[in-house]
Amino acid sequence: MARLNAIVRSLPSVETLGCTTVICSDKTGTLTTNMMSVSKICVVNSLQLGPTTSEFHVTGTTYAPEGIIFDSAGSQLDFPAQSPCLLHVAMCSALCNESTLQYNPDKSNYEKIGESTEVALRVLAEKVGLPGFDSMPSALNKLTKHDRASYCNHYWENQFKKVSSLDFSRDRKMMSVLCSRMQQGIIFIKGAPESIISRCSNVLCNDDGSTASLAPHVRAELEARLQSFAGKETLRCLALAMKWMPIEQQSISYDDEKDLTFIGLVGMLDPPRDEVRNAMLSCMSAGIRVIVVTGDNKATAESLCRQIGAFDHLEDFAGRSYTASEFEELPALQQTLALQRMVLFTRVEPSHKKMLVEALQRQNEVVAMTGDGVNDAPALKKADIGIAMGSGTAVAKSASDMVLADDNFASIVAAVAEGRAIYNNTKQFIRYMISSNIGEVVCIFVAAMLGIPETLVPVQLLWVNLVTDGLPATAIGFNKQDSDVMKVKPRKVNEAVVNGWLFFRYLVIGAYVGLATVAGFVWWFVYSENGPKLPYHELINFDTCSTRETTYPCTIFEDRHPSTVSMTVLVVVEMFNALNNLSENQSLLVITPWSNLWLVGSIILTMVLHILILYVQPLSVLFSVTPLSWADWTVILYLSFPVIIIDEILKFFSRNSRGVRFSLRLRRPDLLPKKELHNK
Repeated sequence: MARLNAIVRSLPSVETLGCTTVICSDKTGTLTTNMMSVSKICVVNSLQLGPTTSEFHVTGTTYAPEGIIFDSAGSQLDFPAQSPCLLHVAMCSALCNESTLQYNPDKSNYEKIGESTEVALRVLAEKVGLPGFDSMPSALNKLTKHDRASYCNHYWENQFKKVSSLDFSRDRKMMSVLCSRMQQGIIFIKGAPESIISRCSNVLCNDDGSTASLAPHVRAELEARLQSFAGKETLRCLALAMKWMPIEQQSISYDDEKDLTFIGLVGMLDPPRDEVRNAMLSCMSAGIRVIVVTGDNKATAESLCRQIGAFDHLEDFAGRSYTASEFEELPALQQTLALQRMVLFTRVEPSHKKMLVEALQRQNEVVAMTGDGVNDAPALKKADIGIAMGSGTAVAKSASDMVLADDNFASIVAAVAEGRAIYNNTKQFIRYMISSNIGEVVCIFVAAMLGIPETLVPVQLLWVNLVTDGLPATAIGFNKQDSDVMKVKPRKVNEAVVNGWLFFRYLVIGAYVGLATVAGFVWWFVYSENGPKLPYHELINFDTCSTRETTYPCTIFEDRHPSTVSMTVLVVVEMFNALNNLSENQSLLVITPWSNLWLVGSIILTMVLHILILYVQPLSVLFSVTPLSWADWTVILYLSFPVIIIDEILKFFSRNSRGVRFSLRLRRPDLLPKKELHNK
């Protein structure tokens, strides 16, 4: 699991992964790369025909402060900082920011410290540059990469003095900072566009730097631009604003965040991870529903969901996407129905995550929830599988059952597949051990029923159980995933580890193992060229040999050859049976023995050890065995190999009918998820 970047903190959660029916996944950083970069800027111009919006395109998709800004006509801006709105966008981006951009010489790249959203604004401030002389762009390019990383940001931080700030909160969805410069106070604000625009009464005009009233039709045009950025172009949008304040004011309050002046709208590109689409398709084929949970704008999240395939199976996703406020306004019955169809949950706060988990659990869903913040801890703790991000807080990690080292949604899906495979391997281990032990019981029971001598002595049974059974059984744990492991629905949480059909299969295989062992014993006495070729009735009356006249010595029943043949048949047939356990239902023609080299190696080692006790004198005496001839080995193989044919037939019926459903259930309550997974 660790090799798949899924670090398991709670072992029972590995088993629970196989039962997962719903994955509630964060969007940013989990479904996307979290490598944000501003690609679009929207500002307002004041023209004689009336205010209108204009758009700038910004190149560059990394944290490197390198990129070109183009206007709406496609012309490159040589001096972006000469545009009033772009200049104020750079100021706001640099000052209303708590992140750091730095150059790492060891990795030869630019790195972020803090939120990706804020770092993207830092990079934008560097791309806009500084006002002043015409050679400013070339002067910036001559700086070392270390100095260039935050040169413009440091310039604005030196020009303004930060006086007070209001941190971002999920209810306000904005952050504000009060600065002072040249006997003038100014508040810079950034946040969710719908929250910022609704608080703006004025707008900064880009063509002349004047301030105009934010008329209703301008507000409507800005909202249309927002819908275009967030929906069609899948950009994460932020609005920037400012407000002039008295120089004597030394603090700000929530009441100051009104009557703002709109500066601009920025759209950030956060591309989806390449592997997420295939992971989404795997979840669909595996019967797992994915709910994308994000604090982002609804249109942005819906557009991303289209890209990653979350809506591929839907012709109409009406009723599949809800904001937190929309969901809370629904009546209780409609909330229940919405939860059964929901694919996207936007504008979400940490409290909504816990509410979502509890509501899904009431519908008997097995829920995996992702999170990275301190406030996500209650939801992670409540979920059946709490999944923390590797870049998350220590509190989130301590509340989780699993940590994603790479913050990648595809790693969750890989962990689910591995959890299913581990459960399957556990069943295969149980199957191998039960069928082997049934075979030994059948061998002893049939021998007693037939009235023939003991087929195996105690020391031989001990050898089979401790050595020849143990090595292959351990190696079965290294079986690879079945090809269809993510093509079946999640198993029910109270599903038996061994159901009636599987137990029937164990009985059939075990019965053949026992009968083959007895058959080898009888064969030596009745048919072997090296044996006495006794009539069968003489064999079953061996105990009266000393009281009757016979043509053979009674000591023949003490010969070690027949028990050696029986023991070897038992060992070889169990080695073939170990190969049967490479998969529960897949044929050996599909999953070949070479798919698990550990199992092949354990079988070879087991046979080497068995041959040693047959042909090395001190050991053969200890285990009451004797060397076998080639003819003996041929018969042993003939008796052993049919166990593969029998199991192939049983697998064929399993694949085509999923087995006969019996009512027998052998449960594993110790492996059930939390609270028996909501009293299922």
